Amino acid sequence: MSQAAVIDGKAFAADLRARVGVAAAAFEAKAGRKAGLAVVLVGEDPASQVYVRNKGKQTVEAGMASFEHKLPADTTQADLIALVERLNADPAVDGILVQLPLPKHLDEQAVVERISPNKDVDGLTPTSTGRLALGLPGLVPCTPLGCLMLLKDRLGSLSGKEAVVIGRSILVGKPMAQLLLAESCTVTIAHSRTQNLPDVVRRADIVVAAVGRPEMVKADWIKPGATVIDVGINRVPAAEEGKTRLVGDVDYAGASSVAGAITPVPGGVGPMTIAVLLRNTLVAAHRNAGVALEDQAL
Repeated sequence: MSQAAVIDGKAFAADLRARVGVAAAAFEAKAGRKAGLAVVLVGEDPASQVYVRNKGKQTVEAGMASFEHKLPADTTQADLIALVERLNADPAVDGILVQLPLPKHLDEQAVVERISPNKDVDGLTPTSTGRLALGLPGLVPCTPLGCLMLLKDRLGSLSGKEAVVIGRSILVGKPMAQLLLAESCTVTIAHSRTQNLPDVVRRADIVVAAVGRPEMVKADWIKPGATVIDVGINRVPAAEEGKTRLVGDVDYAGASSVAGAITPVPGGVGPMTIAVLLRNTLVAAHRNAGVALEDQAL
């Protein structure tokens, strides 16, 4: 039996970042300023610190301005919202990203709702969510948009294909389903309460797994030749004592013998998220400055 083609998200993301860099230089020449991304980090969560550092580094490498705001873990709701409002009013800032999760005493939804939809590069405000559901132009969550880019690069037209999205989060599952619907797929959103989940997944030409359960999706769940997008990033014990390794939500070794194409973990969807964040910031910058975006493929 042939092995599935590996969908190289790392290479695609590198190409996307390069195109963003070219477009960012053109924007700066027209607008007289760099496109700007502000990232807000509250507290000392180690994973969040790594994400924020990488976002800042890649923003600068793409020729855009990076504004990092690091706040103590005991920051009040009022102080955090006041910062968001200042960033909303700052003409140098085109995109605002509040790194989640926030400390438990803060209301994440209330904070997100205060971000201007014009600067909502995470695509999480009610306005952005509503525009996506209505099929109107707007800023879309980075990870599902990255998944869609990989699917279209691999398959071309998605029209008429049956897609199953496993997971219903506002970050991935729900927006992913909306994006696939907009491409004229027949879409099923499956989740922890779905009955006969393997049978549901087995119907799909496209499987997007985003549940956060290590290697839950087995080889015999996959329709032969299906395209599998694995959004999961899970740390599990490695063979060497005291070490861990990263795995997705799909049993990669097993599924690779059945699927037509599959994203690896790491190196699949992960690199796409920051690349699409940079793309969203650049799209927002053009809209905010009233400048036409030359590379319509972005």
